[in-house]
Amino acid sequence: MNRIIHLLLLILFASPYAFPQVGILKGNVSDGMAAVPFATIGIKHTKLGGVSDSEGNFIIDNIPAGEQELQVSVIGFEKYTQKIAIENGREQVVSVVLKASTHSLEQVVVTGTMKETFISASPVKIEVITQKFLQTNPTNNIIEAVQTVNGVQEQINCGVCGTNDIHVNGMEGPYTLVLIDGMPIMSALATVYGFNGIPTSLVDRVEIIKGPSSTLYGSEAVGGVINIITTKPEKMPVVGFNTFYTSHRELNADFAVTPRFGNKITTTLSGNYYRNQYRMDFNDDNFTDIPLNSRFTLFNKWSVARKEHRIANIALRYYTENRFGGVMQWQPQYRGSDSIYGESIYTNRVEVIGSYQLPVSNHHLRIDFSYNFHDQDSYYGKTYYRAQQQIFFSNLLWSRKFGKHDVLTGITLRYQLYDDNSLANINERKFIPGLFVQDEYSIGKNSVLLSGLRVDHHEDHGFVFSPRLSFKQKIRTYTTVRLNSGTGFRLVHLFTEDHAALTGSRQVVIKNNLEPEQSYNVNLNVNHVYSFANGTGTLDADAFYTYFTNKIVPDYTIDPDLIIYDNLGGYGVTRGFAASINHAFAFPLRLNIGATFQDVYQVTENTAGEKIKEKQLFTPAFSGTFVVGYKFRKLKLSIDYTGRVMGPQKLPHYEAPFTRPETSPWFTIQNVQVTKELKSFSVYAGVKNIFNWTQSSPLINPENPFGKDFDTAYAWGPLQTRRFFVGVRWNLQRK
Repeated sequence: MNRIIHLLLLILFASPYAFPQVGILKGNVSDGMAAVPFATIGIKHTKLGGVSDSEGNFIIDNIPAGEQELQVSVIGFEKYTQKIAIENGREQVVSVVLKASTHSLEQVVVTGTMKETFISASPVKIEVITQKFLQTNPTNNIIEAVQTVNGVQEQINCGVCGTNDIHVNGMEGPYTLVLIDGMPIMSALATVYGFNGIPTSLVDRVEIIKGPSSTLYGSEAVGGVINIITTKPEKMPVVGFNTFYTSHRELNADFAVTPRFGNKITTTLSGNYYRNQYRMDFNDDNFTDIPLNSRFTLFNKWSVARKEHRIANIALRYYTENRFGGVMQWQPQYRGSDSIYGESIYTNRVEVIGSYQLPVSNHHLRIDFSYNFHDQDSYYGKTYYRAQQQIFFSNLLWSRKFGKHDVLTGITLRYQLYDDNSLANINERKFIPGLFVQDEYSIGKNSVLLSGLRVDHHEDHGFVFSPRLSFKQKIRTYTTVRLNSGTGFRLVHLFTEDHAALTGSRQVVIKNNLEPEQSYNVNLNVNHVYSFANGTGTLDADAFYTYFTNKIVPDYTIDPDLIIYDNLGGYGVTRGFAASINHAFAFPLRLNIGATFQDVYQVTENTAGEKIKEKQLFTPAFSGTFVVGYKFRKLKLSIDYTGRVMGPQKLPHYEAPFTRPETSPWFTIQNVQVTKELKSFSVYAGVKNIFNWTQSSPLINPENPFGKDFDTAYAWGPLQTRRFFVGVRWNLQRK
């Protein structure tokens, strides 16, 4: 009997050691607004772990009792760690809230290779503007936000109607292809006004490639690509609202509603309204300083959750705008008047964008498609300009890995219809098929060779070949070198891309048949990650060079009464160097400073056979940007200080008595914003153009706008004076 009792006591006291003590951990991963699916979950020093599901939920069982360390990681967010105490036989529940990555190299990008990857792993240099950064300086158009990137410049092309575009490394707007969710939406007719209809609240991030990208995206991507990526519906709050108002009586309001239908279908319905009817004339030329505007955008995006995370989404956008710039006395009934000058532009635009991944096992086969319709009904004084454009576009993409090779190939079909009543009287119907192939070859652990070739067929120009070669080498643990090269080929749409041909009273002369622009381009990038004083940062340096064998450049200098367009007849060069530093201190201070030095010119021969070097207009030899941010964590208060510095630019020449300086002065535009975070919303306020710096009137002979000397192309600097703003953001999170 005693032996039995002893045996029972032994089993009783030995059981904690004879049987392992384990517990269960359940949790949810979110970013504070929406669930984060497919996050990698792990318990440090064990092989236990898993992946969060489509709702962000996860469960890990058989975890040894005691203190453990939970680790969570996913692309685009900072790595998360948390100490947890596991009790034997008990279930513990945790809520993991991830922070968006502030380190640029940890951002996920897709534009460089049409596949998701980290910036640090991409063989192509990509710069990213995040939604969080867009909130540091509220804007009513995406151009103002994009020009915070070093080497990117907003250029006002018309001092009356406010047409603008983006210059990248000294190359004008038409040389940079603008995409929305990877689809070529902003081209030709939309390049001068379409940018303004993209509300920043819809944007998840903006990816920018400064360099040749024609192999993947076609002939328009000569100087680079700007890909505006909208937020996925599953990442949107249930209800969101953001609005701000300025002392210039500008009202900008964004809204978004994101219902969910079951566990598979999510949709976002969002919109933007912008209104500015304040007639400002601070430069005393009797013309509105900035155009009046009434603009509305409606956006609807649908996303379907499918097996094996296959893609299925479609988005629709409608955009309408009524824009006016002109003399202060103008009224709508004077539209088209030959006595009271005004430039009135009505724009209506429809877009459809979609992507569907075919259910083919072991292969990545996807169809991307888009359609856009753009209608412009406008008067420039008494000159009537009416244009319509439709573009149908589709990509059939196939990709697969073969050992060290990651191959992507695609068939592109583009059909565009264009019609206008300009001097060129274009009635165009073009079908442009294309085929491209790209191979990303991993040479060991530290080297990647990216090669590609694209072939497009143009009805008037035959087959056009666009090769691409990129090489990435990690020369040290924290130092990476990238070399990119390629060619460019672009057809010029004169009256859609340069509205100076319609504004003012200069006569437009087209001397010869305008041939396609062609170029060779090479970019060298060096990136180094460092640690200093418990903080981390990146140093970035770029050298770029583009050689144009033909380029269409408007000539304003031969005759002050003419704008002369012709083939270059020589060559053009865009070259320069850029450098930037991005540093996050151990305390909540971040700093980003960048500078670009560039030289842009054309070389032609005169009648005597002498070569003449002519510097390109509106291309500063120096430009710089800076961003400084500090957060008072306990107060939940942040301050963001942003700005840019512009060096002298060559300006158009005018004869007496309308002579103006032919070189602009140095100037700087600086802004500050203070944001206070509350429970479910945040309020912000600040000042734009703190030092109240503006240029004088951008107009020549504004007293006689119907005369032969009137010109609107002398816009080289900011036209809007200092203004104060206040705003509020509110999001209802999904439970």
